[in-house]
Amino acid sequence: MRFLTQELTNFVIRLESLSMKNPNIKWVYLFILSVIWGSSFILIKKALIGLTAYQLGALRTIITGVILLGVGYPKLKQIPKTKWKWLFISGLLGSFIPAFFFAIAETEIDSAVASILNSLVPLNTILLGFAIFKIASTKRQILGVIIGFIGTAILILKGSELNPNQNYLYAGFVIASTLMYATNVNIIKRYLQDVKPLAIAAGNYVFIVIPAIIVLLFTDFFTTSRLNNPDLPNALLYVTILSVFGTAMAKVIFNKLVQISTPVFASSVTYIMPIVALIWGVLDGEAFSVVQALAALLILVGVYLSHKKRA
Repeated sequence: MRFLTQELTNFVIRLESLSMKNPNIKWVYLFILSVIWGSSFILIKKALIGLTAYQLGALRTIITGVILLGVGYPKLKQIPKTKWKWLFISGLLGSFIPAFFFAIAETEIDSAVASILNSLVPLNTILLGFAIFKIASTKRQILGVIIGFIGTAILILKGSELNPNQNYLYAGFVIASTLMYATNVNIIKRYLQDVKPLAIAAGNYVFIVIPAIIVLLFTDFFTTSRLNNPDLPNALLYVTILSVFGTAMAKVIFNKLVQISTPVFASSVTYIMPIVALIWGVLDGEAFSVVQALAALLILVGVYLSHKKRA
């Protein structure tokens, strides 16, 4: 664990250095995040073979928290007292609840579908930016939101036909998470702009590590039958990879990306994520129809229109 924290520390230093030297580095961050988060969905699916959704969500939060607090603890002293309430809300909406919601959703729906539904984040960023943060929206953005939600409806309805054994009501957990992510993006941009990305990530986990430990204690994780489960070692490997790269490292990159760009640009990481996740899903034998592919395209068109600047 000490090796991981040291490597993450070095990574953060390089991240800050690159940001100062090259203003266009945001595109590199966007691509890296897309690959990391696009691979997260298949890691969740694989980890669920040996863990329950609540165990996965709790372990993901605990492992990430240990790493981020190990690296970012000195940064906590630099955070102004007025920012802590926003760090609490950001941690709850941007990390804690979605970690459980995505795991619960993937107990019933395919990882590729979950990733495509996650593409609603930019649309919800605009909707919440307008409704809560008083950020004006254009007609093009409104059209993009409508198209995106039509694509979502088709994707869910067709998915329930293609996979009648899956409960597509669980897609609601992903949609709820996208609303939380969208709120978190706006909070970081508006209230945490002057806080270091690592300090934001570590500050988030100050509040959510203890609740995650409590959740884990109330599961059957420490029972003999669970610890003797032959699928547990692989599941722990997958959740560790997910925590180190898909959460700890990715959160620092994402927080930096929000600060050097805009909330909508940062949330457009969902452009490439579904492609990565879809490739993983197909390789893992998940069924995906042409109609679902067209629905996914509709969602991405909606996302594109929702934040395309006027010529």
